Amino acid sequence: MARKKTIYVCRECGATAPKWTGQCLECKAWNCLEETIIEEIKKPAARIGGYAGTMVNNLCLLEAVTAAEEARSSTGLSELDRVLGGGLVGGSVVLIGGDPGIGKSTLLLQTLSAMRDDEHHPPLYVTGEESPQQVKLRAQRLNLEVDRVKLLTETQVEQILNVARQEKPSVMVIDSIQTVYTELLQSAPGSVAQVRESAAQLVRFAKQSNIAVFLVGHVTKEGALAGPRVLEHMVDTVLYFEGDSSSRFRVIRAIKNRFGAVNELGVFAMTDRGLKEVNNPSAIFLSRHEEEVAGSVIMVTREGSRPMLVEVQALVDTSHMPNPRRVTVGLDQNRLAMLLAVLHRHGGIVTYDQDVFINVVGGVRISETGADLAVLLAVLSSLRNITLPKELIVFGEVGLAGEIRPVPNGLERLREAAKHGFKHAIVPKANAPKDTLSDIEVTPVVRLVDALNSI
Repeated sequence: MARKKTIYVCRECGATAPKWTGQCLECKAWNCLEETIIEEIKKPAARIGGYAGTMVNNLCLLEAVTAAEEARSSTGLSELDRVLGGGLVGGSVVLIGGDPGIGKSTLLLQTLSAMRDDEHHPPLYVTGEESPQQVKLRAQRLNLEVDRVKLLTETQVEQILNVARQEKPSVMVIDSIQTVYTELLQSAPGSVAQVRESAAQLVRFAKQSNIAVFLVGHVTKEGALAGPRVLEHMVDTVLYFEGDSSSRFRVIRAIKNRFGAVNELGVFAMTDRGLKEVNNPSAIFLSRHEEEVAGSVIMVTREGSRPMLVEVQALVDTSHMPNPRRVTVGLDQNRLAMLLAVLHRHGGIVTYDQDVFINVVGGVRISETGADLAVLLAVLSSLRNITLPKELIVFGEVGLAGEIRPVPNGLERLREAAKHGFKHAIVPKANAPKDTLSDIEVTPVVRLVDALNSI
């Protein structure tokens, strides 16, 4: 096989060089040259209207395109199906990232075990990090039935694709993409060029053969997927596997999904038999106290299509430093500083001499603005040492002018709270139901002062 010609491209300015050097000669940036394959054009360019170009023969009207619903197959795990948008689509490429030891290989091995029913197209597990004995020991420890799951220990992408074309599996797992390399490049496995080119070949194979492919990706110290950013653009779905090493609960979140909703959430519990689905995550994120405590507020957040109850805790203490601390776990720290300024300006509550600590129980990360009102009420509760009722639920966005703004799907949040036994709710006036709910009493508020006075 003839080796294709490669050049080195600067990722900062786009300049090219025939060989790798430590510094780009154009922009003077260091360690920015990446190996890239030069695609050879075999067919001469055709001339259209006097201009050089490529003949376009697949032009059509968008109205004439027939769009059919994608056929989905269940992965055997309802929480994973939820995150994928209802199931696994044939020919899709799913990238799963997470910290080492979080359970990525365990999750995918359980998935292949549940999808082994197809006798003619058994699933294929490709491992480049473990030996066959290690994979077998994991399957025995998890008590999984893997009689039809085929295993391949290979890291060269050309060999992997040759085997996949012969076996024609229904689904294929690559564990991990950082260990796979192509013979077209001379750089080491795991480099930017190797990861990009190997993933490109796997994506082309998945689209041509209609075989679903799972790619396991490493993450950096900052929690982002390792490798080139273009890797996330090439695949159809990007999933992040999150969780605290000290906790048994794991959360899988969809960051990108071409076949479903983004920011969908799936919850699992790690046991000695593998990952178990948690169908009612609100029950695990609520730490019901035996007695009412100050600084604790329950809110209803919405992750994807699922309303979920979480506990927001605040601790406000006198600061002995010139700059008081603002620490958040599960929330944006900059938004906390903004909310404290609104609390001072429109609520008359001073916290410039106080350390403020905010924690979302259970390791949940809340990115929506519906937690604003719950955070401020938790801060006030801790500052004044006021205990709030255990049956109280709060949600709402707080604006810079002190107004309480509505959040999406307010009625669904109230029904979820009533289902868990909450009797009273403080919500934005625009989210108050038109008809009175029999199970929960709703207090609508318009301004931040109204919410503070209600407690």
